[in-house]
Amino acid sequence: MSGMADQVVAEARRWIGTPYRHQAATRGAGADCLGLVRGIWQALGGEAVAVPAYGPDWRDLGAGTALEDGALRYLARVNGAAHPGDVVLLALLRHRPARHCGVMVEAGRFVHAQEHLGVVEVAFDENWQKRVAGVFRFPEAKPG
Repeated sequence: MSGMADQVVAEARRWIGTPYRHQAATRGAGADCLGLVRGIWQALGGEAVAVPAYGPDWRDLGAGTALEDGALRYLARVNGAAHPGDVVLLALLRHRPARHCGVMVEAGRFVHAQEHLGVVEVAFDENWQKRVAGVFRFPEAKPG
């Protein structure tokens, strides 16, 4: 792994045990999946990113592709399989845009925020793999 990937993995694992809180991004206090990724980025020296709030209709097809649009704006697209330190976007419903994300921490494992469980490290099994809608990498950030 690169130095940045090592840092991303270590920071992602520091978030494990953070309770699930919709639209939150504070390690130990609360995070949703997007808040987890935003929090990791900020902890590594990335600038604070203002992300529009999403509501209960986020699963609707008409809700658009905001998650992927944000990833394209702030992260670097990866062509191919996800590696430790990479952000994976996941389509929870077939034929719908990505609505979930997490961070790969080793081959076959990722960290994500899940309702009722909080931030957890779980197997990136076939069920998750078939939902991958995109793979992205954090750009190098300068510690602040």
